Amino acid sequence: MQYAEGEKRMQQRGILLVISGFAGSGKGTLMKELMNRYNNYVLSISATTRAPRPGEVHGREYFFISKEKFEEMIEKDELLEHAQYVGNYYGTPKSYVEEQISSGKDVILEIETQGGLIIKEKFPDSLLLFVMPPSVSELHRRLVERGTETAAVIASRMERGRLEAKDIEKYDYLVVNDDISECVERIHGTIVSAHFTTKRNKAIIENIEKEFETFLN
Repeated sequence: MQYAEGEKRMQQRGILLVISGFAGSGKGTLMKELMNRYNNYVLSISATTRAPRPGEVHGREYFFISKEKFEEMIEKDELLEHAQYVGNYYGTPKSYVEEQISSGKDVILEIETQGGLIIKEKFPDSLLLFVMPPSVSELHRRLVERGTETAAVIASRMERGRLEAKDIEKYDYLVVNDDISECVERIHGTIVSAHFTTKRNKAIIENIEKEFETFLN
């Protein structure tokens, strides 16, 4: 992400970004393209108990761990959030996220709505974006064409989508993924703008108030 010199003063701390969307909405592809185009984003790697899909690598797409190990992480409070989805655990390890935000990076959490709303409750300054396709029929087509799941799993994902739709209005922004390139630019623009909200720049506001007091006294 490129900023002018004056803007850099306002980028001392990154934003915790929650990206959610129906399975098959293309959110993973969007996030990869966003990170390819701009250098200020890092993707938080979630832990999961589900089996890897073809081509997925431990420590790249997910940390693939056992149910026992995941439950141990819950007990030790090592996760920002965790949830169960289609019979498996998913969760966000704390340490990596906190380290990256402190260094000024915008950290992307690609998680389900259940976990996203937990994050928003715990971290009110987080930014929540929901990605969806143009229509439900398009969503079903994408799930079928990617060819990674059985008909039964696709049916469960569609049912899950029906439930997730009820949470969309609780998110900050809605992004319709109709054209990948244009959608990436809309997401990037939204995030850049979020950096300059007054609530994320309280230290600068307090500093300018002190400068006025010093100057006028």
